[in-house]
Amino acid sequence: MTENNQEFIKQRLAPCGLHCGRCFAFTDGDIRKYSNRLQQALGNFDVYAARFVELLHEPVFGKYPEFKEVLNHLSTAHCNGCRAEKCKLFTNCNVRACSEEKKVDFCFQCKDFPCTHTGFDEHLYKRHVDINKRIKEIGVEAYYREIKDLSRY
Repeated sequence: MTENNQEFIKQRLAPCGLHCGRCFAFTDGDIRKYSNRLQQALGNFDVYAARFVELLHEPVFGKYPEFKEVLNHLSTAHCNGCRAEKCKLFTNCNVRACSEEKKVDFCFQCKDFPCTHTGFDEHLYKRHVDINKRIKEIGVEAYYREIKDLSRY
């Protein structure tokens, strides 16, 4: 793995192993990019959505303002990833600080892995353990290739 490739992957994969690059909050992620493209494609759809409720007898278009609010939120992602700043999604996460303290890139590299100091709920904790076991098994670059195009959710 080249140094540039290692750095790119580390920008995308958090120390816990989650793919920051696929998070809705990631500044340089697909969700933000596609949300912006959808906003552009929709243009001034507000006026039409209101009319389509009656013209097409489609009450779903009455929910367009709520959809637009979510889309606006997704299009203004503002996180640079867990290695650049504290996680904005899991505010109780202790993994970044711990990885820095223990000088490891990923949890599986720590002699105490798996530990209970992550701050994660039961679901996320299990996912993080499984991810790190997989990374340890096949390596960081192979793991990234395996999951890079998959949805994080």
